[in-house]
Amino acid sequence: MSQIGGSTAAAELGQLKLWPDRAAPISREERTGRIARARALMAEHGLDALLIGAGHSLRYFAGPAWGASERLVAMLLTQDGEPTFVAPVFERGSLEAELAVPGGLALWEEDESPHQLVSRLLPGGGGVLGLDPAMAFQQAERLRAAAPAWTVVDAAPVVDGCRMYKSPAEIALMQQAKSITLEVQRRAARILHPGVTASEVRRFIDEAHRALTGGTGSTFCIVQFGRSTAFPHGLPGENVLAEGDMVLIDTGTSVEGYNSDITRSYVFGQATDEQRSIWSLEREAQAAAFDAARLGEPCEAADTAARRVLIAAGLGPDYRLPGLPHRTGHGIGLSIHEPAYLVRGDVTPLAEGMCFSNEPMIVVPDRFGVRLEDHFHMTASGPRWFTEPSPAIDRPFA
Repeated sequence: MSQIGGSTAAAELGQLKLWPDRAAPISREERTGRIARARALMAEHGLDALLIGAGHSLRYFAGPAWGASERLVAMLLTQDGEPTFVAPVFERGSLEAELAVPGGLALWEEDESPHQLVSRLLPGGGGVLGLDPAMAFQQAERLRAAAPAWTVVDAAPVVDGCRMYKSPAEIALMQQAKSITLEVQRRAARILHPGVTASEVRRFIDEAHRALTGGTGSTFCIVQFGRSTAFPHGLPGENVLAEGDMVLIDTGTSVEGYNSDITRSYVFGQATDEQRSIWSLEREAQAAAFDAARLGEPCEAADTAARRVLIAAGLGPDYRLPGLPHRTGHGIGLSIHEPAYLVRGDVTPLAEGMCFSNEPMIVVPDRFGVRLEDHFHMTASGPRWFTEPSPAIDRPFA
């Protein structure tokens, strides 16, 4: 039975039920351990205090799944005592409902300066304050002005030094998210037919994600047909599927905030010899990147291995087209894209717990592109796939 076409959106959605054997959320004990790890890294990098703003890192350490805004919401961590959570007074109830670790509250009214409040909370005498690398420039500048005795620096070595290495609980949540998205991809391929629009497919993918997760839809969704696949993130306007089109679908969801991001490329109808050749080369490059991901090797080694395959076939070199126009992969976790990166120049040693996409896309300019994206995590014995790569252009699912 063909994996592409032959069904309908209604039929596929009618078969979906809530995903069984759901992974456990992150425990309070694990978050407490993260804070202890952050303190150890603070000492290693000479930080006297750490300020984590609303966003993925606040969720990582403390639980609240809040996005950043112009109002400062943050966790202040020093080397002693519980963390302190800074927030507007009117957000107190909402914040307390989501906090997953113990800590004090430091609340500010709308006519007060939260930056001055942070300054008063810092230990006397000055020191080095590490700021969440995702914090807005405006917030950083206001903190510098409010605490002139403090040297404000980028806390990326602390934040990335924690978040880059995933625990078994995090990997289990990511495995569930990726398994869900792969199943959605499988079903999306079945609903294709001549004349279907990209927006119809995106709507199906969102509904399918919601059915399997119990409410969380697609965190993003790219659906491209034909010429549009030659542009890594597509073209504006509606795509309509025709016989012989390359199909590229890149989508993901999240489970407890942990992300999936999986791409499948295949042809609707009969593939040409050129499409088959480029697809097979993409699959070979993806396999080469995986094989090069060895403990202790720099992240860039995977990118080098993928490009070596393409260069041997006469593509590239570097970022030239036809060839690979972007990095081979990115870290993933609470953020869809996060350090470290499988790209030339990133010499971060590959280590147990690191998680990556593997997507060395090949673009044939203005004609078509092929991107196969699966993810792997580093174990004590080397890389391990979260999802099985595509076996063939006309059999995109193992």
